[in-house]
Amino acid sequence: MSSPEIQVHKAADGKLRQAITAGLNTFFADVPAVQGGDDSGPDPHDLLDAALGACTALTVTMVARRRQMPLDDLKVTISHVEADGAYRITRMLEFVGALSDEQKTYLTGIANKCPIHKALSGRFEIETRVAD
Repeated sequence: MSSPEIQVHKAADGKLRQAITAGLNTFFADVPAVQGGDDSGPDPHDLLDAALGACTALTVTMVARRRQMPLDDLKVTISHVEADGAYRITRMLEFVGALSDEQKTYLTGIANKCPIHKALSGRFEIETRVAD
């Protein structure tokens, strides 16, 4: 499945700040000052983690609504550790609403099926080309 292009280029301001355009949305990424940036936006690792958190919340919320479950909110906390060549992500789910334990178990399974979870759990192939 192909997705819309994401375009990234140096922002007009900042030492290393990057402007990211995804469809009609523009947002920024940067690195902390200790790495030479201005810390004016999330770093690329935070964006990766945020993609998983957002996808999880959206997917679970849509399924809960479709099944008319009493989910008022889903708070997703993502953290990661890099060690021994592995990028280990921890995802914490906090269900807000009068859900039964059975519903929470079901929705946790749905979280594991969100598209970004599937992508990150699968095989990656990255092809790098140079524009003419």
